[in-house]
Amino acid sequence: MKRLLALAACAALLCGCAGRPLPLGGADLTDPSRQLLLVVAEDWQYTEARMQRFERSGPDGDWKPVGTSFAVNLGRNGLGWGRGLHGLALGAGPVKREGDGRAPAGLFALGQGFARDPGEVGPATLPLVRVDEGLVCVDDSHSRLYNQLVESAAVGERDWNSAEVMSRPDGQYRLGVFVRHNAESVQPGDGSCIFLHIWLGRGVASSGCTNMDQADMLLLLRWLDASKHPVLAQLPRRDFERLRIAWRLEQARP
Repeated sequence: MKRLLALAACAALLCGCAGRPLPLGGADLTDPSRQLLLVVAEDWQYTEARMQRFERSGPDGDWKPVGTSFAVNLGRNGLGWGRGLHGLALGAGPVKREGDGRAPAGLFALGQGFARDPGEVGPATLPLVRVDEGLVCVDDSHSRLYNQLVESAAVGERDWNSAEVMSRPDGQYRLGVFVRHNAESVQPGDGSCIFLHIWLGRGVASSGCTNMDQADMLLLLRWLDASKHPVLAQLPRRDFERLRIAWRLEQARP
């Protein structure tokens, strides 16, 4: 019984049994996240929520809201636990899989941004890749390049049967950010190609991404700073309230 309690406490604090630091930083993490995007949905099945930006000065600083919150759409089937900085599922609820129509719940580092015209973004502190006709994100779980953005002409022989073409005619990927879900020790079938990107309209859910108005997406690309290690926290409200202290989000409110 004592061992079970110790394991439960370890998981709740997200410290890992080998001294893993808290995912948003603490005294034992020298370069913690200082930018946060917080999305809290009312429950797992909700397909709409709001996003709020936060900043802090360091690991012991309070999270301060930046600007006002704005509307976002989630997956057409809501949320499911993803693979991120928090590890795996941290409680009850669906677990994200490839093609399930769920946006990942948890805590995720943000990767590179992308833009059809990087000049539209202007000076940016997040690395940007240009969206052209050859840019794809591989969602074939049998490919060695599963869950990666690649230039198809630069990879030699293709080993995938399915990939997201980033130069979509509907413009949803004209601006966006790669979310590092299932990006470390990639597990085939656990979900791929998760982005923040432009929506088709409020209330039009995605196949698993978090999308928003074009003006809000542009705002994010101009604000996000790779040197501040930005992260996305995305949870149902009950789990956010359960985890916010362990995740050092005491002051952050959606």
